[in-house]
Amino acid sequence: MFDIPTTKEEMNSLGIKQLDVILISGDSFVDHPSFGVAIIARVLKDICGLKVGVISQPDWKSEKDIKKLGEPKYFFGVSGGNLDSMVSNYTASRKKRKTDFYSPNTEFGKRPDRASIVYSNLIKQYFNKPIILGGIEASLRRMAHYDWWQNKVKNSILLDSKADLIVYGMGEKTIIEIGNIFKNGGTIEDCKSLRGIVYWKSEMPNNYDFINIPSLEEVKKDKQKYFLAFKTFQKETDPLNAKGIIQKHFNRYVIQNPPQYCLTTQEMDEVYSLKYTRQVAPSELKKGYVKSFDTVKNSITSHRGCYGECNFCALTLHQGRTIQSRSPESIIKEAEIISSQKNFNGIISDVGGPTANMYGYDCKKKIELGACKEKSCIGYEFCNSLSPDHSKYIELLNSVEKVKGVKKVFISSGIRVDLIYKDKKYGMKFLKNLIKKHIPGRFKIAPEHADDEVLKLMNKPSFDLTEKFINDLRNEGKKLNLNTKFSAYLIAAHPGSNKEMEENSKNRIKNSFGFVPNDVQIFTPTPSTNSTTMYYTNLNLEGKKIYIEKDEKTRVKFKDVYTNNDFNKKKTKNVNKRKK
Repeated sequence: MFDIPTTKEEMNSLGIKQLDVILISGDSFVDHPSFGVAIIARVLKDICGLKVGVISQPDWKSEKDIKKLGEPKYFFGVSGGNLDSMVSNYTASRKKRKTDFYSPNTEFGKRPDRASIVYSNLIKQYFNKPIILGGIEASLRRMAHYDWWQNKVKNSILLDSKADLIVYGMGEKTIIEIGNIFKNGGTIEDCKSLRGIVYWKSEMPNNYDFINIPSLEEVKKDKQKYFLAFKTFQKETDPLNAKGIIQKHFNRYVIQNPPQYCLTTQEMDEVYSLKYTRQVAPSELKKGYVKSFDTVKNSITSHRGCYGECNFCALTLHQGRTIQSRSPESIIKEAEIISSQKNFNGIISDVGGPTANMYGYDCKKKIELGACKEKSCIGYEFCNSLSPDHSKYIELLNSVEKVKGVKKVFISSGIRVDLIYKDKKYGMKFLKNLIKKHIPGRFKIAPEHADDEVLKLMNKPSFDLTEKFINDLRNEGKKLNLNTKFSAYLIAAHPGSNKEMEENSKNRIKNSFGFVPNDVQIFTPTPSTNSTTMYYTNLNLEGKKIYIEKDEKTRVKFKDVYTNNDFNKKKTKNVNKRKK
């Protein structure tokens, strides 16, 4: 039985007169641990013992959907969905998308732009209950931030949404604390001392150990001040050494408490062993199938966190740089649950996390003292304090393969090539196993570019390493009598790149790969990434001026360097002329 109601009828069948918490989501509700709202619903219900309901993709132009579950006893939780709603709704050329994989039948238009703000303001019209924002949209817009879609610096989403709190980052620990506070008779004010929280006050707080960053007014007027504010914001992200942050917004102060502590292995196991039905909510399924579920249906999250720190990626900021791994026993148990399901095809589609081969190890200094504020773990340069060790991941994959009913275990999460080569003991063994058993079709790599100056700005390894890896991939494949094919993800028009660099990149890739990949995306300046700050300020992370291409037509031409669209258009034109 589906025990998290999404309709009044389901509430009645469960004997629930009033819900304690109602969660609003920009995505269709799927009760699976790959979906953030499902995890939050489960921890509130199964750990805190609260009555929780979910409203998926409410019609924001009427009161009908937002009122359908009544008023919660404690609070509303609001999420824009698994992605920032602007990323969900628009392409890298600011064009409206045509489909939405997080909606029934991939129907576009079920989620408003700036969903967290729209939903929160809708709730405010009809209810007088606390509103707590969460998810990646709220997390990455929690302080003043550059918004590419409007090409301006925007307020903290907390103020624009008129919500009471933001739970930022991975929110299980914080939301459990909030749930217990309300359950024990507390109020929203009692939640403002918690880690992992952003709130506002109308007077300057007496948090003497917090850091004041340049105000909203300052960062709107001065790009140098914006750069300084972001650099401080980005440094204060590790729970073991980060301080709180204060940013004045006109006559109010937005206050970010220090980050929540990472989950222990035991806590990770608990979160992922809750009573997920691993199904699309019945009321949602009536509207149509949710395509995004296909990708993760038979996947397993082995860990979270990423110290890769690619400058264009938001995952490090959202999940943190510390790797939080589940126990092998917990993962094997989940594999057994998946394999026992009706219509299981024998394939575990993924055992991984943001970066698959970070499972089971981390920097010892980081674990004790927190992540370095002035230095990356890996990237264009590799810190010697990190000693990669693939042995636990190899053992884990072997164990999952032995689960009854499992025929294949694939890795669909990203693989860091540099970690393989730095692991002198187990790296090549992992690579051989990967080629032999764990590649689902083509092996996917993400060099992103081939010009080393651009790769430095991306904080990605030199392309020399990619070339070495491709040679090893092909050689190992031949030894195993396998025709190992691969595809590569590339980014065009990243800050610091120009057309000549794109041409050089394409030529080097073609010479190395023997082909030019089609998986090329135009850099999208999403909220609160290092690369977005470069794009807005025209400064690299050292504060030096760099070239930024901002003209949309030219940015598209940078992509065309790889995809050769100009050539194809001319070719088609000539054929059409001959037909006439």
